[in-house]
Amino acid sequence: MSQPQANRQGNDIEMSSLLLGAGFALASLIILPAVAQRVGLGSSLTIALRGALMRAANRF
Repeated sequence: MSQPQANRQGNDIEMSSLLLGAGFALASLIILPAVAQRVGLGSSLTIALRGALMRAANRF
C-alpha cells in the first residue's frame, strides 16, 4: 500500500531537514576544528564559528 502524496512529501522534507542538521552538527564538531587548527585560527574564533553553525542547524 502506498502512502498519500502529501504524507510522502512531509516525510521527504523531514528527512532532508534531519540530514541538513546532522551535516551542520558534523561540520561544527569535527570538520571546523580540524580546519581551524590547520589554518591557525584561535580557539575563541573557532568556538564562535561552532556556535554559529549549531544555531544554523537548529533552524532546520
